[in-house]
Amino acid sequence: MKKLMIALAVAVLASGGASAADLGGKLLKVGSDTTSPPMESVDPATGQIVGFDIDVVNAICAKINCQAEFVTTGWDGIFAALDQGNFDLVASGVSITEERKKAMDFSDPYIVNSQAVLMRVEDQGVSLEDFKSKGKKLSAQANTTDAQVAEGVVGKENVVAYDSFSAAIIALKNKDVDGVVINGANAAAYEREFVGELVVAIRDLESDPLGLVFRKGDANVAAFNEGLKMIRDDGTLDQLVNKYWGVK
Repeated sequence: MKKLMIALAVAVLASGGASAADLGGKLLKVGSDTTSPPMESVDPATGQIVGFDIDVVNAICAKINCQAEFVTTGWDGIFAALDQGNFDLVASGVSITEERKKAMDFSDPYIVNSQAVLMRVEDQGVSLEDFKSKGKKLSAQANTTDAQVAEGVVGKENVVAYDSFSAAIIALKNKDVDGVVINGANAAAYEREFVGELVVAIRDLESDPLGLVFRKGDANVAAFNEGLKMIRDDGTLDQLVNKYWGVK
């Protein structure tokens, strides 16, 4: 079995009070860029938004008495839309970074994700050192930690950033770039979708903790942290990891 490229976060959460947080059945709108299976995507058969992040939020809401309504939102405007009040939180495989923490609040981490490089099958022998020394080009989705990792590998001048991940994939298939930096959590899904064409050839570049995102000062962060601790403690989070990636 290929090495799993995500792991449960090891952060120890503070214990809650004597009784669990209760949001009184509140309906919360959740923004999500639904183009990243298995984290979040639209089921073509039902039109429903599905995925790991969706299941995590729903599991937390079951513990803290809230309801989640998921809203498809493009990545390039997702944080601005949150700030403008279009929804109450973001669940979209968002890496927790110091820069982002200046503008938004995060829940505690729920998984740790590592980046990888998706390549054409015929090029899978190309090493990370080849990318660094031979001026090969990488692509990634703009304004993501994937793009930052790509710049760290080949330099900003050799990175082509696209508004959507699908555009980066097209560039790779068209041989406009030599690889795409991808979240490890999404890697297997893209290997399956493009079997025989594309392969995850380089793994475990850098690791990022992922969290749910809220507007600065949102009181719901504490409740979600409590719910997250509960689904970790009762094994629900392990079960969801197993559901999507086949290991605990």
